[in-house]
Amino acid sequence: MYMNENRMAFTTKWAAGGLLIGLSVALVGGCRARTEQNVGHKEQAMSYEIPQSITTEHKELHLQLEDAIKAGGRTGEAAKVVADRLHSHFEKEEEYALPPLGLLARIAEGRVSEEMKQSIKISDKLKQEMPKMLDEHRSIVAALDDLSKAAQSENNTAAVEFVTKLKMHAQNEEEVLYPAAILVGEYLKLRFSGELPQRIDTHE
Repeated sequence: MYMNENRMAFTTKWAAGGLLIGLSVALVGGCRARTEQNVGHKEQAMSYEIPQSITTEHKELHLQLEDAIKAGGRTGEAAKVVADRLHSHFEKEEEYALPPLGLLARIAEGRVSEEMKQSIKISDKLKQEMPKMLDEHRSIVAALDDLSKAAQSENNTAAVEFVTKLKMHAQNEEEVLYPAAILVGEYLKLRFSGELPQRIDTHE
């Protein structure tokens, strides 16, 4: 859809120390991360929350999709297909694609702790599953195209706007969020191997 398989090679190149540090700081933006114990997680002893801005956006997208389904007609039927393809994809994102992003602010501040090692496995899983995640994006976008056509034919402007918003969300994931989550794991590997300093100075 937005990223071809050839672009996968650049994620490994980000392992260079200077670029890792710089991009980690740049991607923090305004995201605020908190930590909490999550006993039930399959991969982690300690789970770091997905940034609130992302979880809020996911909730809004779900609500807009529900409205499209409730609209009925061709729009409702097309929206059900989108929902079917989107549900398992969002579950995967919340399992291993987005949690590492909760560490960005702490990493940018140089606050790295031992329990963060658990996030390396999650980040590696995302890297391994990236081709499948991108395939799912393509499938979702195909369903969104059908939804857009149905919504336009029934003058459902809200559903058309939802299609645009979800496509932009997917593009942001491919261009920023997924690479950033992988970057967290690559940085932590270097940090815990001793190849990077124990403290990142984020000030000039």
